[in-house]
Amino acid sequence: MTGEAAIETVRFSLETLRHPAEILVDCWGVPHVRAADRLDLFLAQGFNAARDRLWQLDLWRKRGLGLLAADFGPGYLAQDRAARLFLYRGDMAAEWAAYGVPDMEAVVTAFVAGINAFIDQTESRPELLPPEFGVLGTRPARWAAEDVVRIRSHALVSNALSEAARAQVLVRADLATDLVRRSIDPPHRIERPDGFDAAAVPARALDVLQLATAPVTFTPERLAARLDEAWRWSRVSELGEIYAAPAEDGSNNWAVAGSRTATGRPILASDPHRTYALPSLRYVVHLTAPGLDVIGAGEPAVPGISFGHNGHAAFSLTIFPTDQEDLYVYETEPGPPPRYRYGGGSEAIRSVRERIPVAGAPDQEVELLFTRHGPVIFADPAQGRAVALRTVWSEPGSAAYLASLGAMLARSPAEYRQALRHWGAPAANHVYADRDGHVGWFVAGKAPRRPNWDGLLPVPGDGRYEWDGFHDPADLPASLDPERGWVASANEMNLPADYPAEDRKLGFEFFEPARADRIAEVLGADTAHSLDAAMRLQTDDLSGPARRLLRLVPPEGGPAAALLAGWDGSLHETSAAAALFEVWWTRHLKPALLARAAPDRHVRRLLAPGDHETLLGALERPGQTPWLATEAERDALLSATLAEAHAACAALLGPDPAGWAWGRLHHGYFEHPLEATGLAPDELGSVGPLPKGGSGSTVMNTRYRPADFRAVSGASFRMVVDVGSWDESRFINAPGQSGDPRSPHYGDLAEIWAARRYLPLLYGREAVEAATATRIALVPARPTRDTAAEQAAAAASPAGARSQ
Repeated sequence: MTGEAAIETVRFSLETLRHPAEILVDCWGVPHVRAADRLDLFLAQGFNAARDRLWQLDLWRKRGLGLLAADFGPGYLAQDRAARLFLYRGDMAAEWAAYGVPDMEAVVTAFVAGINAFIDQTESRPELLPPEFGVLGTRPARWAAEDVVRIRSHALVSNALSEAARAQVLVRADLATDLVRRSIDPPHRIERPDGFDAAAVPARALDVLQLATAPVTFTPERLAARLDEAWRWSRVSELGEIYAAPAEDGSNNWAVAGSRTATGRPILASDPHRTYALPSLRYVVHLTAPGLDVIGAGEPAVPGISFGHNGHAAFSLTIFPTDQEDLYVYETEPGPPPRYRYGGGSEAIRSVRERIPVAGAPDQEVELLFTRHGPVIFADPAQGRAVALRTVWSEPGSAAYLASLGAMLARSPAEYRQALRHWGAPAANHVYADRDGHVGWFVAGKAPRRPNWDGLLPVPGDGRYEWDGFHDPADLPASLDPERGWVASANEMNLPADYPAEDRKLGFEFFEPARADRIAEVLGADTAHSLDAAMRLQTDDLSGPARRLLRLVPPEGGPAAALLAGWDGSLHETSAAAALFEVWWTRHLKPALLARAAPDRHVRRLLAPGDHETLLGALERPGQTPWLATEAERDALLSATLAEAHAACAALLGPDPAGWAWGRLHHGYFEHPLEATGLAPDELGSVGPLPKGGSGSTVMNTRYRPADFRAVSGASFRMVVDVGSWDESRFINAPGQSGDPRSPHYGDLAEIWAARRYLPLLYGREAVEAATATRIALVPARPTRDTAAEQAAAAASPAGARSQ
């Protein structure tokens, strides 16, 4: 905590502000934003987001709008074209109305006015610019309100990549083999659409989609690319590097009723899992104005919050894998304009030409093609084929998380669910708890109705397979105040047993159940849940796959089996057994199982890294698959691969297992986007490495890349809310709140995060004032008669505000 004498006070004069406002930044970097009315509040939120995250915001906008090449050159032209294919191009009046917030356009306009107000400040005070702009020789661009909602490609939707992968497997193998790549749940028999041609969607058909959704990356080679090399920079690695498909990000959340907590008050816990980044995807903020007092996390480019509480109700979300997109394959005819067969005739492919500015080169004209279903992402005129994507991104109301602006104000389950009727994307499990004692789980998001197919394979685009609108939000699954006293989700298949899953076909590709099973195990046994227990569960490192495989390890397995004997399956960073297990499972056993399941190396590549439920099921029940027929065959495979893993650990960690530790291999590292360029390494630091426990199968999800065991995704933001005793709530947001390398809050939370610790999420005015380290006064540049007195009072505030 800090005393009043230690508080730094600064003052900004803003042209677009109507009344004085203030931002109190606490000692952990959390801004507490206070304003006299709703629109000034969101203006101040935008100003503050730019103050802490301007370079991140600028990249977000330029990536989403397809404007990277203007700053960074020809190496970004292909990515710009790809992004533009997925911009919202529909009616803007319908878009603003779709979120169920009457003043949505005014709120977003105020928010971007705040971002622009900070950019204005940097023009007279260039030292306010984050150093990345100077290193790269660029400037931040001003925002329009439409930019926030037109950019869709940051949202998580599915399942086009899986549709394409399944089709590619079927070129050389069968649907049973594809289960090794992705299991189907709830149980369902996949039907091949009439006219389906697996070969019509080659691997390169998804390059444009992956490029449109990839992050911005920087290498010396890409920054130096010539115009004649521009279209070479159009492929994406599995890690999101521009040069298949990235693995999915999951999340956990739960809410426990007061009847099962130590205090008698509900507890809500949330830890969304996304790719680790510097700065992080989430940003914690407290927003206060008359009739509005919310605190929690959201994305810095979006007004409001998506995870947090409003002083009465707490809320959070995880991804619910609704199938929100479909691949359409067309038979095409040459033009001009080119056409595709539809119904009893044909339709023209619509062409949109746009000019993209390119640094160091003339503007480049690109052609964007669209069918009635959506953007054309692949065309092979020689074969008379094209592929387009139909996605909820094209529908009004699908800007990621924007419907949170309505949901964050709900003060009852009915109000919350009503607000979720307007939730478009990403489809999500929403968890809710309030001071009245209610806990609830609600699925929300646009869910297409497919009358005659299941969405698991590409379909002909000739009119036989069309969406029939969307399911009524009231028909999506939900649970309020269940008898067991808690609700939870971890991206698992959580449709109720009596839900008509086969009729509604919301989706069949959920995440492995290991995290959800562990959460249910712990909550089911805990009749006095507490904040400490919730924090322990969020950082729980017990591995479901490890527990299952430990039962199968042959006892005569030598020193490797001896090391695993008595181990409970916890992937603690100090554990030698954890290091051995993960090296075994990831680098030896899974590859050996994939080799048996798919002798064809092309198919094997498509199946990697392998579906855990299918692979573990084959090991637990030999004979259920033709490629692992007997227990003796299984035991021999386990013994051989375990011995290989033991030798590999000796090579990686030394010959003595006493010195092995999972955290010596598995580590968190928040890499600055410019690290690979070698530019200004002293100014633009990365954060880490930090030893980490867990894996992608533990509640503390720390999915890693097998090549070097670096954790690449998981929960950098965690929150535990004591519903009703709000100042007891806790959070962490790694590596720090700020994206400016010069800020004390750039990496100050990383070691706390790595140590599985938390900080207070302060809400009450007295607690916030006591923890304030910096006070930022925002005053109108042109005060009206009504605000003159307010401005005079602000000028007389303690600590002699420094004008900026």
